[in-house]
Amino acid sequence: MDARSRLSRALGTPRLFLRHANRLYHRRCGLRSHDTAGDDPFDADWDTLVLLDGCRYDTFARRADLPGTLERRRSPAASTVEFLRAAVDGRDLRDTVYVTANPQLRQHDDVEANFHTVVDVWREDGWDDETGTVLPETMTAYAREAARDYPEKRLVVHYMQPHYPFVEADTTFDKGHLDGSVGGENVWNRLLAGDVDVAPDEVRRFYAENLDRALPHVAALLDALDGRTVVTADHGNMLGERSFPIPFREWGHPRGIYTDELVAVPWLVVEGDERRTITRGEQTADGEREGERADDAVVRERLRDLGYAE
Repeated sequence: MDARSRLSRALGTPRLFLRHANRLYHRRCGLRSHDTAGDDPFDADWDTLVLLDGCRYDTFARRADLPGTLERRRSPAASTVEFLRAAVDGRDLRDTVYVTANPQLRQHDDVEANFHTVVDVWREDGWDDETGTVLPETMTAYAREAARDYPEKRLVVHYMQPHYPFVEADTTFDKGHLDGSVGGENVWNRLLAGDVDVAPDEVRRFYAENLDRALPHVAALLDALDGRTVVTADHGNMLGERSFPIPFREWGHPRGIYTDELVAVPWLVVEGDERRTITRGEQTADGEREGERADDAVVRERLRDLGYAE
């Protein structure tokens, strides 16, 4: 989205100006690019890191019935790209394979990702056209295959849920961007503007049920993996709570705003029977950014389907 489009959108939605003011506060007027008080997930001891996109700690604690020890951690980010910049950019991750349903890494050339390899599940064969996302069962299948193919590498498995679209919900307000009927604007900004005729409690229910949709497939992955697995999130999500310091009702996961709802994430440690022996290999062609263009048509289409307007 270019500067003129952003300005036009902000003029039509005054709360976007309030959001920007809150962002200036949280980012110290641009002095920090992410939440420097957040924990570094890649500095922890694990063999597999499962990321649930946009998963709040409180929702996970209420809904998840997975084995392991759960605690609350603080993400360094309020959005996926901010997470990648804070936790991945410039890091030597040649001992790690990134299996992802989220196209953000391929969109942002400023993130130097040095994984051993990247498995982009969202490309043609992993994408579900009907729902406009990567289904969690697809992610689990790809992650199990990666564990077999790379037995001496750490895995990062990035599920798309509970990020919308709400897979099981018989709804249209979260899927109108798929056919262009809402002009590509995402659900959260439409809720912010008051353009969605859905009760806030219903939206919260759909969000929680979208997490429910993923959890059995996460459980199946835990059963299939050796070693220590951590289930966490890249960031949280606001569901109509009041932001800070300007206390308007906020929706979604706007980057640069570090309320509890946006940075409090689960940290579930699941101990396996046997730790994997991890080795650092050379970066494969799939792990490099070379040849992956920021204007890749597939990347743009997937991001549109997932409602990334910013």
